[in-house]
Parts: sequence; C-alpha cells; structure tokens
Amino acid sequence: MPDTTHTHGARDSHLTEATHPLDALTPGEIDRVRAALDTAGELQSDTRFPLQVLLDPPKAQLAAWQPGQPLGRRVQTTLLDTATGRVREATVALDDMRVEAVETLPTAEAPYGQPPYLFEEYEVVDRVVKADAGWREAMEARGLTEWERALVVPLAPGQFGEADEVGKRMMRSLTFMSPAEGDNPWSFPVEGLVLMVNVTEQRVVKLIDERHVPIPVLEGANYDDAAVGERRTSLKPLEITMPEGPSFSVDGGEVTWEQWRFRVGFSMREGLVLHQLGWQDGDELRPVLHRASVPEMVVPYGDTSESRRWISYFDAGEYNLGKNANSLQLGCDCLGAIHYFDAHVAADTGEAITIPRAICMHEEDDGVLWKHRELDGETTHGRRSRRLVISYWATVGNYDYGFFWYLYLDGSIQFEAKATGIVFAGADEPGSIQPHATEMAPGLFAPIHQHIFCARLDFDIDGTDNYVDQVDLVRMPMGAVNPWGNAFGYRRDRVAEASGLLGDGALGRTWHVGSSSRTNAVGRPTEFQLIPEARATLMADPDATVSARAAFATKHLWVTAHRDDDIYPAGRYPNQHSGGAGLPASVEAGGAVDGDDLVVWHAFGLTHIPRPEDWPIMPVDAAGFWVKPYGFLDRNPALDVPEAGRGCGCAGDSCTCGHDRGHDGHSGHRAEQGHDGHDGDDGDDHVAVR
Repeated sequence: MPDTTHTHGARDSHLTEATHPLDALTPGEIDRVRAALDTAGELQSDTRFPLQVLLDPPKAQLAAWQPGQPLGRRVQTTLLDTATGRVREATVALDDMRVEAVETLPTAEAPYGQPPYLFEEYEVVDRVVKADAGWREAMEARGLTEWERALVVPLAPGQFGEADEVGKRMMRSLTFMSPAEGDNPWSFPVEGLVLMVNVTEQRVVKLIDERHVPIPVLEGANYDDAAVGERRTSLKPLEITMPEGPSFSVDGGEVTWEQWRFRVGFSMREGLVLHQLGWQDGDELRPVLHRASVPEMVVPYGDTSESRRWISYFDAGEYNLGKNANSLQLGCDCLGAIHYFDAHVAADTGEAITIPRAICMHEEDDGVLWKHRELDGETTHGRRSRRLVISYWATVGNYDYGFFWYLYLDGSIQFEAKATGIVFAGADEPGSIQPHATEMAPGLFAPIHQHIFCARLDFDIDGTDNYVDQVDLVRMPMGAVNPWGNAFGYRRDRVAEASGLLGDGALGRTWHVGSSSRTNAVGRPTEFQLIPEARATLMADPDATVSARAAFATKHLWVTAHRDDDIYPAGRYPNQHSGGAGLPASVEAGGAVDGDDLVVWHAFGLTHIPRPEDWPIMPVDAAGFWVKPYGFLDRNPALDVPEAGRGCGCAGDSCTCGHDRGHDGHSGHRAEQGHDGHDGDDGDDHVAVR
C-alpha cells in the first residue's frame, strides 16, 4: 500500500490487508481466525484468546516467495476455557482458513506454565478480593472501610512449587488505598496484606496478613497539573521542523531510509518487530538482521517481605507487552515529521482491536557525524549525524516502558529501553532502615529491583553462514615483547557451540558476528560488533525459583542455532512455569553455531535502587546496546552526507557554517529563524505540533 508520507506533520499506516508474508496481522485476519475456529467447533461461550501470534515462515520459504503468490501466513492462537482452565494451541492457515492443528497443553503437569493474563481477569480478581470476608476484615482492622475506592492490584504470582498453586491459574493481589478520590493510589500501599486468588474458580485460596503498618501520610503524591501548580516559564520554545518532509518512505510495512531497508512488524506478545533489516550497498541489498525484537523482560524484586518476596514479573510472557501498547501522541511521545503505524491484536474474546498510532517513526538530529580541522587552523570539514527512530511504549500496571530502535547514517544500530512510570512501593515506619528498600518519601519504601530485558537478534550478516567471536582486550606483561610496558592487544575466541556468556567491561568485551564466506577490501570477514553495557545480571541466588524461570537474565549473551519456533528466551509460557524453558532448552538442543544460521540473544538492563527523586513519578532511566559495522563496509559510508543547513565548512574568509564575522574579526553564531512549513492540513486526522 503506497504511502505519501512526504508532507509535513504526521501520517498513519492503515494496513487493512496483508501484502507480504511478514506484515503484521490485520484486523480482517484476526477476525477470520476467530471465525475459522468457531466454524471448526473449537470455541465455547467461555473460550478466550490470551495470546495470538503470526508464525514467521521459514527463511528458505520466505526467500522463494514472490509478489502475487499466496502469502502462506499461519497464525497460532492460545485458547483458554475460563470455566475449566483448559488451555489449547490452535494453528490456522490464512490462505484457505483451515484449522491445521489443535493441541491441548498439559498445564496441570510439571513443568506447568500458564498463558498470559486476560484483561477481563483483572476485573475478576478485583471483584473476588473485594467480596472476600477475610480481606474486608483485614481492611477494617486498619480502619479502611471505603472498599470500593481501594485499588486491588492483580499480579503474576511467581512459582514456588506449593501444592495449592502449581498447575492452577493463579494471581496474587496487593491493595493500595489513597486518602481521597482522585489521588495517586500507588503512594498509599496497604502493607502486609497479600491474597492468592484461584482465577479459574474465582475464589481466594490464601490470605496472608503479615503486619499492620499505617498508610503513609504524604504531601506531594500527585503529579497532575492541579497538584504541581504553576509551570516554569524559563524554557524557550524548541522547534523541530522539516520543511520538505521526512527522508524516509513507507510502502505498507516496508521502510526505506537512506541505505537502510526493513519491514515493520508487531506482535501482541513482543510488541515492535523489525524484519529483513538490510543495507543498500550500491546495487546490492546486503542482509544484516533477519529479525530483531525484545521478546521478554523480567522484573525481579530483592525484598524478603511476604508482600514482595515472590515478585518477578515477566512483562511480555505474563502480561503481553504488545497488547499493552500506548496510542502515541504527537508533541508528547514524538516530535517532528512523524509516521505512525497502527497495531492490531486479538481482544480477550478473539475479535480484532486496533491500537492507533502504536508505533512512531521519525528522524532526529544526533550532533556531529564526523569533523576535522585541517593543519592550517582554519579549514574545517564536518557533517551532522541523523538517526531514524522506530519506537513504541507499553504500560504494564505502574511501570511504563519505551522501546527505541535507532538506525544511523554510518551503518550503526542502537537499541534503548526506557523505564518510567511509578515505582512499586510498600510502607514502613518513617526513618526506619531497611536492607532491601529505600525510603522515597516519609513512610514510603521502594524495594531494590531489576529490569532485565532480552533482545533476540537473528543475524544474517551477508547470508546465514555466520559465526560469533568474543573479542577481549589483552594486557601484555613487561618483557622482551613489551619492553616499555605500554603495549596491549586483543584476542578473539570463537563461540564454537550453543552457550551463554558474560560480558566484562574491564576487558572491553564485545562480540563480533560475521560472515563465513564474504570478505572486505582488506581480506577480512564482513562483521558487525555487538557492544554491550554489561551491567549486572540476575542478582537472585542461583537456587531461587526466579533463576530457573529467568535463566536468560543470568548471562549477557547467548548464542543458539536458528530454529523457526525458538522466539521466547524464557519459553512460550513463563507464567507459573517451574523453569528450564527457553534459552536453557535451546542450548541443550545444540546445533551448529560456527558458520551456520544462528541467533544471538542479548540480556541487558537496569538495577534500580530507588531514590527520592523517583517519587511520585520516575524520570526515565535507560539501558541498551549498540550494533556497529566492523569491516562490513570498506570505508566510512557517510562521506557523501550533504552539509546541513548553511553548511559546516570554513576556509579563511570563505565560510558556509553560518558564522557572522563581525568587524573585530571574531565569529559569532547567527541564529536562524525557524520555519515549520506546516500546511495546516496533511490529509490526516493528526496535526503536527512542535
């Protein structure tokens, strides 16, 4: 579906029918899947759709596909019968609307596992908890009787092997109670009160009332306009304008931007997915990444209290990151000349629902790209960098997560995960010292916790015959080969088999993914290097249940053989799973990773020791990684980038960089009047702002 994005302001992609095997699911396809299952007799009145994903075609099949041929799209839907807890997986072929297979999953047997939660189940837990006599008694004992105003938070319970929990669809619940209607409830925890709810049977099976602590008495818990009051006036307007429109073009889900070519996809589980990312090198489109996404993240807490010792949220596998995507707003989430992609996911009952403007794509200035002043002291050459940003935001309960892919003019790729929202807190006596939490406000304590993400990077560097080398800096002892002690070098170690590896910042450790068959101008293999931040891995004890369930977070890098159905680093159903699924199983399965089709998985993230500045709403904290060409190209690919604006070159009195040379010979920058060029009507419902 061609797009006329080259106007000012914002544009949306309304892809109503798939035209490529990798296009994101469309509303019509989602509805047809439900109709096919209904016709086949697979749906009952209580059947729900906790998960639905498009199955990517095998690479060989995708390579042979030509426009005009059948798309061969297949959809896998997880079905949950809410009255009994029965879980099935159904596969539907969209070309002929045929139900290929239906399998009942043994969720009542080890290693267990449950599908992600339905939105309607949050309402079930709220209703069940508020009707429970034990909860009401515990609230009354605390002097809290306005039960309807309480915020009952339904949460994934973890997995601890307890007989009344395993093999059943369960949720734990905590309670928050703000002092007045409209107040931010997250700052007012009802400490020590935890309920376990059997979601299928819709009843409380366990109530723990650990201790009574007064709800914090706080000022400044709200952050809306009324609470903050008058805004500062010192910030002057900052305008971002592209009078001629953006430099990218969009055709359905296919994007072209400078040398980059890729397809935008979306999954209700993973959120944003990039497909077939390649670099246009003259007449040749060279593959780099076949598929890139962040299919899982875990948020383990380090608090030993009964209220939080079990918390280890899998925000994709338990809650569906994509299904929780935001509708983005111009001027708030994105600035400039924007292109939006809508997302379509299955509702709890299987019908298609649309998340408008779920993905934002735009360009950003990124400072200096390259620069040099010549030996004459006056002649300078330089260019400004620009990056293409593809992003989405998901809100899961109290936290908000932004997922940002950046593509650069020099062939680099960057990913950044941004965490903000409201820190999950408990209560204690003001001024008390806790070993696992910090006091953000008087009586309000936030436990130490981690946010560990896992990116799945299906590299195809100039083809599928790839390898991974671990590259470390090497110190050389002073001696015959290092007489002055200044020398150091580096070493390469080939990853010969499927395995997990740790980063090491002291050694400058990087990982190089390269081609086994193609070389560059200096005769070396073409490569990209993954540059990690290599922060802390999972801090829980190796024998903790979360360590088995989130094994991906115990290493910074994993290398596995490519398998079409191997997508999720913690397995397909980490919810209440006893562990061992995902990457541990992938490593155990083996397969060739030296000179063959492989997948790199990179775990990265944040360890959050909360601070008062994180309350009442947390400024963005970020973590990520870089993937840079390393001999993939024969020289700097950005030499031909044009000068920006008035240029960046100076030679004596001949100057094109915008300097205004005064009579005294000093240079002073002359600010140029901004011009937005917005025509006021770009044919869309969304108006650009700055």
